Amino acid sequence: MQRASTLFSTDERQKIQETVAQAEASTSCEIVPVVATASGRYDRAEDVLGLWLATIAAIMIWTLYPRSTDELGDWTGTSFDSGLIALAASIVVAFLVGAMLGSRIGWLRRLFTPSDQMKDEVAARARQVFFDRRVHHTSGATGLLVYVSLFEHTATILADQEVLEKLGQAKLDELCRQLTEGLGQGHPTEAICAVIQSAGQQLSEVLPRSEGAANQLPDVLVLMD
Repeated sequence: MQRASTLFSTDERQKIQETVAQAEASTSCEIVPVVATASGRYDRAEDVLGLWLATIAAIMIWTLYPRSTDELGDWTGTSFDSGLIALAASIVVAFLVGAMLGSRIGWLRRLFTPSDQMKDEVAARARQVFFDRRVHHTSGATGLLVYVSLFEHTATILADQEVLEKLGQAKLDELCRQLTEGLGQGHPTEAICAVIQSAGQQLSEVLPRSEGAANQLPDVLVLMD
């Protein structure tokens, strides 16, 4: 699974940070780009895959493993059936292997995770980051969060009150569509820079930068593993 911390080179990080600074030079908005490896834990995929493999292993052992029978004339009733041991061991091992694969292989986790759950996790995580990174803490309520979650292949853009009122939700949604289309083409640096530039141009018209305005949030690309 692609990790946020290894997705961008040093030059690419610098390019995004310079784009943020250039965009903010003409607007009072504070733009914060964040890229996360994943927004949720998604344990369900591990359990489901583990159960599937355990079931398959149990069927195979039950079908293929030779069954022991009591020897003629033996009335002790204590015969040892190694098939049951093999069956139990195969179930445990298969479940653990399935859980491990589900936790390590991204496309398997996505396969067994409902899309609505992933969307909800991204939305919840973006809201948390919005507050944790103090995007909502600007003096003029002019913060803008550009949030990308790699595992879910989902992006969202959240704006503080003043940006939302001046720019409008429709334009924010259009910026988000622009971002997701760019990410879908496999060029995350260019996609993030392009949407930051577009946001800066539009915001400069409705929230122009005032003389001597302070930079309230760092112009950095935040990476979250």
